[in-house]
Amino acid sequence: MSEWSRNSAPGSLCVVRLSAIGDTCHALAVVRNLQDNWPQTEITWIIGKTEALLLGDIDGVEFIIFDKAKGRAAYADVKKAVLGRQFDAALCMHASMRANRLCRLIPSPLRLGFDRQRARDFQWLFTNRRIPHVSREHALEAMMGFARKIGAEPTPMRWDIPVTDADREFAASHCRYPTVVISPCTSQRSRNFRNWRIERFIEVARHAREQHNARILLTGGGTDVEREYGETISTEVGAGIRNLIGQTTLKQSFALFGAADLVISPDSGPAHMATAAGTPVIGLYATSNPGRTGPFVSRQLTVNRYPDALKKFMGKTEDAVRWGQRVRHPDAMDLIEVDDVTAKIDLALGDH
Repeated sequence: MSEWSRNSAPGSLCVVRLSAIGDTCHALAVVRNLQDNWPQTEITWIIGKTEALLLGDIDGVEFIIFDKAKGRAAYADVKKAVLGRQFDAALCMHASMRANRLCRLIPSPLRLGFDRQRARDFQWLFTNRRIPHVSREHALEAMMGFARKIGAEPTPMRWDIPVTDADREFAASHCRYPTVVISPCTSQRSRNFRNWRIERFIEVARHAREQHNARILLTGGGTDVEREYGETISTEVGAGIRNLIGQTTLKQSFALFGAADLVISPDSGPAHMATAAGTPVIGLYATSNPGRTGPFVSRQLTVNRYPDALKKFMGKTEDAVRWGQRVRHPDAMDLIEVDDVTAKIDLALGDH
């Protein structure tokens, strides 16, 4: 049963979604839906420190920063920030032990969490209401279930992440028509096996440059693996490519995605940042299911070798594994061929 409606708005809501960049972009779409339904509702968002660098200046939202590097003190900071307040509902859109503990600190009679099937790390023990279970949903759709549960109606999807004039000028100085931004690998240091081979990115970049006269920009964080990708790809491709890996802020990267004509990325935050910026994305998927974590809008451009990876490395079909099951094998991304990606580039850029 819905709590509110168009004619009966909540006075205040508290959203909990700490990380990561892609998931907070999904959560922003939910927040925008809440704002479109109830413009006068006060919204507070508990968010991670890094993610706030991209989203912390969203209009009409109060942000409380949770800095996990501070350990226990981070919880004390949040507790102090909400002391003496009362929210009509807490939307606990992050099911992890860290986020679950935060949910208990929010003064609200309604702490809404995921359904039992999707409530990781015993989230159901920290919430008192749950969204309905819907099978085989995209992660963004699952989060949108929180808005639907409390009575918010569907509205046109929007993100509207603010960008300064300086960031726009930075992007404009690097982009010309057409521009392809390649974010070649994830920033995670763990063995997530989501990165495609460097030599295949080199072939893809050459194709975009030679067949479509595209300018190539490389973006990413400052980890050793990202810098290695950037230096090797840019050296081998040569003219027509600019390596910006480790040289941009999150806002500058977002501005670049928005100014570009196409973004290529594996299953990582930049794919969802580019979606929020309104730019087509070629998502490279083999270790994870793009139906759950792929670019929400550019599904026709997704390279999907996930079913092949399941069959080869696990001996199973999609129907035989849980929704969102990852294929943790170092050779899984090799199933994506260069031709798979160049065909999507040709589809996206056409006769450019």
